[in-house]
Amino acid sequence: MKVEETVILVDRDDQETGTMEKMEAHLQGKLHRAFSVFIFNKKGELLLQQRADGKYHSGGKWTNTCCSHPRPGETNIDGANRRLQEEMGMAAELNFAFSFIYCAAIQDDIIENEFDHVFFGITDELPVPDPDEVSAFKYITMTQLATELKSNPGNYTTWLAICFDEVMVHYRQLIIPVLP
Repeated sequence: MKVEETVILVDRDDQETGTMEKMEAHLQGKLHRAFSVFIFNKKGELLLQQRADGKYHSGGKWTNTCCSHPRPGETNIDGANRRLQEEMGMAAELNFAFSFIYCAAIQDDIIENEFDHVFFGITDELPVPDPDEVSAFKYITMTQLATELKSNPGNYTTWLAICFDEVMVHYRQLIIPVLP
């Protein structure tokens, strides 16, 4: 039996306003806290995952390394580390990059309305993905991903396309300077 997940509802300043069951929050389009993890290897390539077909939305689409929601009482960084291990079977030192708010209708009445905290990490450790979460993974240069998002947007998650330009800005500031 699957455990019911709870998300943290927030206002536009990321102040907690309550909690709600995850699916209900997505059906009602309630603003809630989330995180997105972007792992780069030492060549500066981004680790993408292809979401498992059985995911409740965006199954089969390519996206950033992992993303999810912190649990009530859990910090964003702890949630990000937990999900990186659960989804991708790996660990990395994560650093906060930026936050953004987005609201988008995804599919089947599901609305993503998230205050998303973005974390970057660098490691050459290879993932060992959970097949219930991830059907495939690949490394891609940021230039290749920019081209792909323009030429084949339907292959990628909505949130990756929405935050990509800001990810690029922070990639240039935070990742490129520390690559070997």
